[in-house]
Amino acid sequence: MKLPPLQSGSSSAQISSPSQAFPAQPAIFVADLQLSLTSDAGPVNILRGIDLAIASGETVGIVGPSGSGKTSLMLLLAGLEQATSGQVVVTGQELTQMSEDELALWRRREVGIVFQAFHLIPTMTAIENVAVPLELAGRRDAFDAAGEALAAVGLGHRLRHYPSQLSGGEQQRVALARALVGRPKLLLADEPTGNLDHDTGQKVMELIFELSKAQGSTLVLITHDPDLAARCDRILHLADGRIASEERRGAGNRAARGE
Repeated sequence: MKLPPLQSGSSSAQISSPSQAFPAQPAIFVADLQLSLTSDAGPVNILRGIDLAIASGETVGIVGPSGSGKTSLMLLLAGLEQATSGQVVVTGQELTQMSEDELALWRRREVGIVFQAFHLIPTMTAIENVAVPLELAGRRDAFDAAGEALAAVGLGHRLRHYPSQLSGGEQQRVALARALVGRPKLLLADEPTGNLDHDTGQKVMELIFELSKAQGSTLVLITHDPDLAARCDRILHLADGRIASEERRGAGNRAARGE
């Protein structure tokens, strides 16, 4: 599985015409992806040849036991980890050919990430936390857009509160607003309900599915919760650094989500 050659003379390594390889360019294309890390005992093989294509707007759940490579795969898709070998093409960019600065700018434009641990800046209010990526991008309407994003996740009344003044569920909703405020093409969520109680987690996941669908974002969700994974269009089961099996949920699953 290999994409057509990349265009020359482009610092951001953009894919050439997608019609040469696919009817529609996938949001994510991974071919023979390998990741090995060094240790005192020798190399540790984290990912062992991942082949994957995810369509634009698709929702994909990634499940598997701890140590199977789920988070490592997400970090590679976000350009936060460097592959040992293979292709990683996300939203039209070959990530393995980009510099750290190019990756940072690309993430700012194209990717939203929601982590289990929230990763809010404790000295900033909710609206300041959400406005940060827009301010870095030079948006003059950063605070107006941040306020709208917080209202969309039900926190329009908590704009001036600091993370320590918010519940865990509220903090995760702030993190979700921050991830989506720039209308990313790709939303990555790594165990986004792992630090939340069941009911709060369900509400956060409703927002993730609802808002990513409204924006037309591709959603890749890492979870240990089979019920959450079952809401996705497709489920990938990782084991020992490989995709062990795949389930396609199809139109019936989308109907179950009310789409």
